[in-house]
Amino acid sequence: MTARVDPNICIGCTLCTQICPQVFRMEGDKAAAFINPVPKDIEDACRQAADDCPVTAIFVE
Repeated sequence: MTARVDPNICIGCTLCTQICPQVFRMEGDKAAAFINPVPKDIEDACRQAADDCPVTAIFVE
């Protein structure tokens, strides 16, 4: 599984970094996925971060 954050959509709310800090971090005022592929043991947290994103800026495949 891979994750990415669209910087054109991200509003920098930090919710994903709180839900899944193993995958997401802030880079300036936008979130970014910094580990790909996502380790199997944190895939659920990564999906939760994507589902909870208020502007649907996170894409997981």
